[in-house]
Amino acid sequence: VEKYPLVLMLEPLFRCNLACPGCGKIDYPDAILNRRLSVEECLRAVDECGAPVVSIPGGEPLIHKEMDQIVAGIVARKKFVYLCTNALLLEKKLHLFTPSPYLTFSIHLDGLAEHHDRAVDRKGVFDKAVSAIRAAKARGFRVNVNCTLFNQMSPEELAEFLDFANNDLGVEGVTISPGYAYERAPDQAHFLNRQRTKTLFRDLFRIGNQRKAKWRFSQSTLFLDFLAGNQEYRCTPWGNPTRNVFGWQRPCYLLSEGYAPSFAALMEETEWESYGTGNYEKCADCMVPCGYEATA
Repeated sequence: VEKYPLVLMLEPLFRCNLACPGCGKIDYPDAILNRRLSVEECLRAVDECGAPVVSIPGGEPLIHKEMDQIVAGIVARKKFVYLCTNALLLEKKLHLFTPSPYLTFSIHLDGLAEHHDRAVDRKGVFDKAVSAIRAAKARGFRVNVNCTLFNQMSPEELAEFLDFANNDLGVEGVTISPGYAYERAPDQAHFLNRQRTKTLFRDLFRIGNQRKAKWRFSQSTLFLDFLAGNQEYRCTPWGNPTRNVFGWQRPCYLLSEGYAPSFAALMEETEWESYGTGNYEKCADCMVPCGYEATA
């Protein structure tokens, strides 16, 4: 199989209980925000795609009233599930889930308290997320942190955050990514371009080496080397195909350039060579995992 997906991005709803200014996923009318993929539609997408890992972003997945059934169905298929959540509802809903090597709660933390609460535009969210992480770990769940970077943190502040996530919270790893400049995002002023991303990560890793830090990342070292500008990769957009309430999104999780009615149609009919940095204007500054981790 020439083009094999590694991670299915399963987006069962767009509705969220936050309105982060850097997000381009929630700017829809209520008629669309109220739509949901059913349990059956979600599991059909998992079977159709065949990827070994399923990431469930949103919106906020825990708003979906059948999320526990969706997760249970994916785990029963022995697929690895990363349930991405802002954790505002997590402690209240932990009892609906069963700890498993196949299930990881991937909790959004975009820095320490000041930076995170500013990124999500609401005070107190950092403290709730930290409380939820500790509660989930106490119950035996796998937990990692998903950190999206804008130009809000210095390398020193980012290093302090990684120390906290790894040493204090004790999460399994940190998934780290420069933010993508969504066209629909209210805040267009704080996205990192490629050069600033590379400089930030070079400085960060230099600090880590000086400290002999044992930071754990939920990413390959080849991708981290790419973030620091030491590798040049072409994007692999079909590595993380997206299924949401509109269908199979072309060409990737970040760009909405039309929808395919099936996974097979997405793979066979999309002009993949038309996308990626250097080929498509909207891809110019992209260095995110859903495009480049598959390449790595």
